[in-house]
Amino acid sequence: MTNLGQCRGWISRILLRAANSAFAMAAVLVLGLAAIESAQAQTLTTLYNFTGGTDGGSPYAALVQDEAGNLYGTTLVGGASKHGTVFKVSQSGKETVLHAFTGGADGSWPFAGLIRDNASNLYGTTQRGGSSRHGTVFKVDTNGTETVLHSFAGGASDGCFPVGGLLLDKAGNLYGTTYQCGASGYGTVFRIDTSGAETVLHSFAGGSSDGAYPYYTSLIMDKAGNLYGVTEQGGGGNSNGVVYKLNKSGTLTVLYGFTGRSSDGCNPLGSPFMDKQGNLYGTTHACGASNEGIVWKVSKKGTETVLHNFTGKSSDGAYPYAGVMMDAKGNFYGDTEEGGLASDGTVYEMSKTGTITLLHTFIGSDGANLFGGLLRDSKGNFYGTTYQGGSSRSGTVWKLTP
Repeated sequence: MTNLGQCRGWISRILLRAANSAFAMAAVLVLGLAAIESAQAQTLTTLYNFTGGTDGGSPYAALVQDEAGNLYGTTLVGGASKHGTVFKVSQSGKETVLHAFTGGADGSWPFAGLIRDNASNLYGTTQRGGSSRHGTVFKVDTNGTETVLHSFAGGASDGCFPVGGLLLDKAGNLYGTTYQCGASGYGTVFRIDTSGAETVLHSFAGGSSDGAYPYYTSLIMDKAGNLYGVTEQGGGGNSNGVVYKLNKSGTLTVLYGFTGRSSDGCNPLGSPFMDKQGNLYGTTHACGASNEGIVWKVSKKGTETVLHNFTGKSSDGAYPYAGVMMDAKGNFYGDTEEGGLASDGTVYEMSKTGTITLLHTFIGSDGANLFGGLLRDSKGNFYGTTYQGGSSRSGTVWKLTP
């Protein structure tokens, strides 16, 4: 894989994705859905239905929340110039477009979600646009003013096409990944300091001892300042992706390389989660026993355990994108792109032993295709987005109440 067109068929799979989200199935699924909803004891509320017009459309990413409960996120397309938006949705369902990307110097196509600082400024990335059309890192302040912090130049000296989100450290530095470019063309890990200066911390080289193409992923940092992440490809054998550690001096260590096929996962996406013992958890988008993806654990020593193989059946999900989160009791939560009753995606809980319980299964009219991860508030409510579905088939913002 050496170019953007080969990589996951972005335009064909994402921007031109078929907008047929099983609406015709809704009527015949009413009885079955009611039975599942009763067992789940969860209530889903659609807070906002995107129209795909000036309000935005096709949200691909997770949400962040402020102290008042307002939700913030991005849409991949829509807005005044049809290049995506940064939006706010209140608990009452009122949507406000904070910034509509023009496709020029300010950026285009924000795949990833946002992060907030202590002053309530929002930060994110766009996959395209910027001064060199290779993507941007941006800031949107509380007045809705957007500032481009960095425009990626591409080539060997810089990254290009950032598809993942950002990490903000205590000193105000931003960290992220680009999907391509860098010294070997396989993407980079970068830092942007408080003055706006960018430093390439690592250029992925591919091969057995490194990763390649960090796609739709974000980094995490431990107390010592080490970074952890995943790449969709790279590693030994069939280049099925890796879990890696990048220390403060810029040395990358592959903690685990996925082997693929039915015995393991392949193509890890999303953000890894680290427990108090330093074990990492996440998902792969494909492979596993049913080739529908897995939930995995990698210990500090690099030993991998497959915790769950997704089946894609009505009682399970398929193709998880965003990774998992863990509660204080050791239960895991996540979502899937497909699977469930209408194959439009699910929100699930997974026990320590790997047993899946569906908290909600989408049927199109309430949303379809979940790519972004989950947000959970202090009351145990979950929030998220769907890429398609809803009243205008342009995606939704939803709330799931226990």
